[in-house]
Amino acid sequence: MLLQFAEKIEINNGDILISWSASLGVYKWNRGKALLNQHIFKVVFDKKPIDKQYFVFATEYHLREMEQQTHGATMKHITKSAFEKIEIPYPKLEKQKKIANKLERTKSLLLKQHRKIELLDQLLKARFVEMFGDPVSNPHGWDKVNISTVVRGRASNGYFAKRQEYVEDGNVAILGVAHVVNRMYSQVEGLPRTNASDVDIQKHKVGYGDMLFCRSSLVAEGIGKASIVPENTPDNTLFECHVIRLPLNLNKCIPEYMQVLSTTDYFRKQIIAQSKTATMTTIGQDGILKATIILPPIEKQREFYSFVKKVDKSKTNFNPFNFLP
Repeated sequence: MLLQFAEKIEINNGDILISWSASLGVYKWNRGKALLNQHIFKVVFDKKPIDKQYFVFATEYHLREMEQQTHGATMKHITKSAFEKIEIPYPKLEKQKKIANKLERTKSLLLKQHRKIELLDQLLKARFVEMFGDPVSNPHGWDKVNISTVVRGRASNGYFAKRQEYVEDGNVAILGVAHVVNRMYSQVEGLPRTNASDVDIQKHKVGYGDMLFCRSSLVAEGIGKASIVPENTPDNTLFECHVIRLPLNLNKCIPEYMQVLSTTDYFRKQIIAQSKTATMTTIGQDGILKATIILPPIEKQREFYSFVKKVDKSKTNFNPFNFLP
């Protein structure tokens, strides 16, 4: 394949485009005639017969692997020469079409599952307001306290490793910003790996009760977004330097309650107010620790925890691959 890279290359319906920075991806263009942006490659195929949708799926697979080379980076970036080294298997055209068709149906089912998860997340937030009320008006009169009241120990930034130090057989898994934001539970499976000393493992390993916050973001809306470390997290899972950890006191608060509270406008406005913007938006430990929260009785929070677990079970019970021939 040949990649064209310029500001004024014409594109038409059916052309395949590759975004090479920030939002990495492979796309089939279907919006009429346009001109190419400087952050996009246009793919020009040689004489080899190829199904374009098959090419999109195959390239996306390699793209996700290449993305692992950008550990810890806020801005993702992959070079043109790296794209040109991608090797894609080319079975007969008929088989390509069958593979693409099956993957397209799988993608459709996954999108439906994603929509189901979005609705369940909305249900969680609705249940939160039903049980605890709007934190701004605080109709139930819960105690309003500084978030440090429910923190055990100290807030801290995570482990730093250079990009070239990430290896497949590392003794630790590293949990970064992408594994924290826009989710209830931090992603702790399939993480990049590196090697860390026993001292660093003890200092940065995570477990249930840890709440993780995004420390830096290209957009203000992403700053301070938080998730909680799930129960039964694999051993030797560390959090990295672009993340802030607040170790929660489980005698005073339930992590699931705290995570949903952190998504409310009441909490988000406080976090954004404490952030600073230069090249990117950042927040420090002190900025998060200035936040005020409402603190219902622990028994009420445990009741919410039970509801979260029921919703979480509904999310995981559906396997779209069971519906494929």
